[in-house]
Amino acid sequence: MGPSTISQAISAPAQAPVASDPLTREAARRRWIIAIAVMSSAVMEVLDTSVVNVSLPHIAGSLSSSTEEATWVLTSYIVANAIILPITGWLANFLGRKRLLLTVVTGFTLSSALCGAARSLPALIIFRVLQGTTGGGIQPLSQAVLLEEFPGKERGKAMAFWGMGIIVAPIFGPTLGGWITDNSTWRWVFYINLPVGILSFILIALFVFDPPYIRRGSLRVDLWGLGMLALGMGSLQIMLDKGQEKDWFGSGLIRALAVIAAVFLSAFVIRELMAKEPIVHFRLFRYRPFTTGIALVTILGFVLYGSLVLLPLFMQTLLGWTATIAGVWMSPRGIATALFMPLVGYLLGRNWDERWMLASAFAVAGLSFFGFSHMTLQSGTWDILWDLVLQGAGLAFLFVPLTTLTMAPIPKEETGYATSLYSVMRNIGSSVGVSFVTTAIARRSQFHQQILAAHITPESLSRPEFQALAATLRERGLDATAAAHGAQALVYQSLQQQSSLLSYVESFRVMGVLFLAIIPLIALMQRAKHDEAGPARQHGTHSG
Repeated sequence: MGPSTISQAISAPAQAPVASDPLTREAARRRWIIAIAVMSSAVMEVLDTSVVNVSLPHIAGSLSSSTEEATWVLTSYIVANAIILPITGWLANFLGRKRLLLTVVTGFTLSSALCGAARSLPALIIFRVLQGTTGGGIQPLSQAVLLEEFPGKERGKAMAFWGMGIIVAPIFGPTLGGWITDNSTWRWVFYINLPVGILSFILIALFVFDPPYIRRGSLRVDLWGLGMLALGMGSLQIMLDKGQEKDWFGSGLIRALAVIAAVFLSAFVIRELMAKEPIVHFRLFRYRPFTTGIALVTILGFVLYGSLVLLPLFMQTLLGWTATIAGVWMSPRGIATALFMPLVGYLLGRNWDERWMLASAFAVAGLSFFGFSHMTLQSGTWDILWDLVLQGAGLAFLFVPLTTLTMAPIPKEETGYATSLYSVMRNIGSSVGVSFVTTAIARRSQFHQQILAAHITPESLSRPEFQALAATLRERGLDATAAAHGAQALVYQSLQQQSSLLSYVESFRVMGVLFLAIIPLIALMQRAKHDEAGPARQHGTHSG
């Protein structure tokens, strides 16, 4: 059956869903084809935010640059992505959602091919900017399409299917990137996007259609607003990405970026609140569940992406595991999430209360971080496994109910604007989380090192344990002076390891506390009421 027949089926008068009705079956089939199309494109984009990380040393060596210079391959993508995300809803109304989807998928696929073919670092950075610009719109657009296409109780299953890819992709990304780089070349980290992008383009072209409320070409282009947004978001992302490297506010560059971000983003918000046709609909914050959901997803981004940096660093720097082993032992979290996601969709279809699911998910995932905080330098794989599985299960029950509750009160015609804001705040939270982790580990390690070093006195070096260590080194052929110096070096190395361990323990506890502390906010959200023919709705959702 061709697309035109399917269109006729969709536009036919609504009937009671009867299993034997071919129109009903055809509509359901079309919805899931659309879900596959938009989920595959979203996963392709999310993978690129994490899969490239492990390939940076190889990229630097191949293109004759330093690893520090090569980090702009990551920064350029993040900055371009951050600028385009907030205006995706406006672009969808201006250009048409289907046309914009086809454009960004095509642009992302072609720029991936260009990245893989790049012969110099400046060229690769330029192509990554193009990739980030086109990829930034994929997530909110795909989310908006699913919320539009799936009615009532089916929306939980659709978002579970979509969320399975969005949550699992960044977890498996480093493992996939490491495997590709080790067994082939870093260029295939980009080339793998080509078949997925082509498949997604074909399915979107055949099965996705614009809803009737899209006012293509009727909106005014606010160039001043776009300029303020680009400068503000670009400065904010560069500041967060380079802050630890430049010693934060000890650097003139970071201070300048902070001022630019604060001034231009504040001016942008004021301009949008006063505009008749704003690019970003900040007035959506009048819906209390949406505002609460935005706060929760920001914390979720902070903790989820911060832990994606924290755990592999702990495994490699303190436990001495290789990058490949660390990546493999991160996978149980993603596997648990993938296994529990279908159950989440089923329970939502059975009309379970999303608020209780969400509160339980934050509690379970939060407690898993306290489990990580009890790890030691002697911890092994099995000490980490069960907390990873517990956390993965919690994340499965977190993502979909949060999206459902947040988007429930939003009118259909505002869905694109809402998903854009939702994605922006999740991304800002993730950037802040990664910056927090790298800064906290470095600075708290120094703090604990100073505290522990203050307890090492000349008398400490005469203790039996130290003398036994020096004696062991003398037995291996060192003279008395060299053995004493060697023993001191080993003590200092142990002190550094213990200092680092304490900084990791503190970071794990901060993340656990954050997840537990925000649970009361869920009380501000009302249970979604589903209309089988349209989006979920709620009563009493406006603030005040």
